[in-house]
Amino acid sequence: MYRFCWQTVVTALLILFFGGCSTKSGQEYEKPALYWYHKLMRSVAAGNLEKADDYFTSLESEHTGSPLIPEAMQILVQAHMDEEEYLLANFYLDEYLKRYATSKNLDFIEFMKVKASFMGLKSPKRNQELIEETLEKAKRYVGKFPQSEFAPMMKTIIVRLEMTRYLMNESIASLYERRDKPKAAEIYRKRNSHTWIKREDIEPPAKGWIDWLFE
Repeated sequence: MYRFCWQTVVTALLILFFGGCSTKSGQEYEKPALYWYHKLMRSVAAGNLEKADDYFTSLESEHTGSPLIPEAMQILVQAHMDEEEYLLANFYLDEYLKRYATSKNLDFIEFMKVKASFMGLKSPKRNQELIEETLEKAKRYVGKFPQSEFAPMMKTIIVRLEMTRYLMNESIASLYERRDKPKAAEIYRKRNSHTWIKREDIEPPAKGWIDWLFE
């Protein structure tokens, strides 16, 4: 009887020691910050961003003041942008902006936010409104950070968007003309008359204008 009780106690202790850091679902918890960070890095390297997001949640939940959190956020921003998951990239950028923005890195963070919006135009859900919103964000950035090292790149984005908007208006106007709706066509042609972009400044894209935008 004594022997049975002793074995039971030892077994229970072993379960607590080796299994105490796992939930019933097999998920780990109560690990050092560096453990979660390394797990996150390995998941990013393997291309498993869903798992990387989970590890970030564990890192953030268990170690709210860890200096590894802002670095992990930056890694996830770039990883999601590389995978063209711009909404998730923007989510991490918004969080980083709220928690870690300083006068030294604010221009970089806001540049990345505009860049994510710009690259997000590749989405099938892209539309006129998104192009206009991104263009306004880019113009505000240049006005706010005229001396930033990222300002020249932002100006390039602005030019690309201005030309894309011109091509888009021209495309819509041509479509209305083919459908015998001259008044509607005139509205879009008039929009182009108010921009500094000139038709002769744009080399017609071989592909669709949205593909040309990123080339």
